[in-house]
Amino acid sequence: MQATAYTYDAETRTGSVLLDDGTPVPFDAPAFDAGGLRLLRAGQRVRIETEGAKDSLRITLVTLQTL
Repeated sequence: MQATAYTYDAETRTGSVLLDDGTPVPFDAPAFDAGGLRLLRAGQRVRIETEGAKDSLRITLVTLQTL
């Protein structure tokens, strides 16, 4: 699934993304670390992997979207 980086805190390695419908979804440090990224900037397109649905949606991986 694709999303847009919305917030990112480099100290805690946590943040949030916006799904294409505008829904914000937070991610934790393990999800960020799983993607192998060192930094994330607001507005970057990212690929995410998730578990659960709707209110229990949880991001398990955040990485850059590449073509």
